[in-house]
Amino acid sequence: MGRFSTGNRENMTPIPEHWTAGLPVITDGAWGTELQKRGLEPGACPDEWNLTFPERVAEVARSYVDAGSRVVLTNTFRASPIALAAAGLIPQMRGINRAGVRISREEAGSKALVFASLGPSGKLLAADELTEDEAYASFAAQAEALAEEHPDALLLETFADLAESSIALRAARATGLPVIVSFVFDSGRNKDRTMMGATPEQAAARMESEGASAVGANCGVGIEAAASVCRRLRAATGLPVWMKPNAGLPEIKAGGTLSWPDDSESFCRGAEALANAGATFIGGCCGTGPPVIRALRSFIDKRRSSS
Repeated sequence: MGRFSTGNRENMTPIPEHWTAGLPVITDGAWGTELQKRGLEPGACPDEWNLTFPERVAEVARSYVDAGSRVVLTNTFRASPIALAAAGLIPQMRGINRAGVRISREEAGSKALVFASLGPSGKLLAADELTEDEAYASFAAQAEALAEEHPDALLLETFADLAESSIALRAARATGLPVIVSFVFDSGRNKDRTMMGATPEQAAARMESEGASAVGANCGVGIEAAASVCRRLRAATGLPVWMKPNAGLPEIKAGGTLSWPDDSESFCRGAEALANAGATFIGGCCGTGPPVIRALRSFIDKRRSSS
């Protein structure tokens, strides 16, 4: 498992039971596309907006809370020192992360929990693009900055490499907060492996053994394929399962714009399959927005009332 593996499941910080009362819990949708609607240019650093355009970032969080999300994320996915280096923003790292939590917390109020987002480094350990020590230092710095504003949990999302996720998990767990680890399963013949070849069973078993509070999947090939991944994660672990699939695969329209095929109705049908497969948390990733979350919340509420 590598020298950064902890293997101390007994010391994990659990997800509080009252957070998951009335399963499944509805989370939020995509952030990047919502920021783009508000003027974020392609290639620009979205995380910097926590300092330069906080009101626009707040609009995104508020839109999800108003749509019925019980969990909202933070605009900090690419706010680690390694990720911010290309934009020359390392000196603003702490401020960007702390502001991200404060913005989401203010909009969530008492209506939703705030899970702070940490993404992968964007570099490959296997290709020696960075060392384990460099990766740990970067994840630890971001996790510590986020923890200073007291989010309810940390979310490591869109990971593909078990070695990197182990390092990130160890760094995040040092804050004492619950830590969810979410992977992208979109590779292999059946589109059920991460880019580095890990299966849902391998990811769930390793993260549980290393003290994750929950495990899951986000992004990927769409909600129709997500139910199978969810069932496999549920069968492999007793931890809560986090699911935030894309609204299908993007299609390129005239002018180079992206369009996502799954509308609210089809996404809700897929969400029912996720709920039946044992998902604890359900939300959306790329291509989903407040209308999808609003429909999802209504669908789940009706499902719950009729059961």
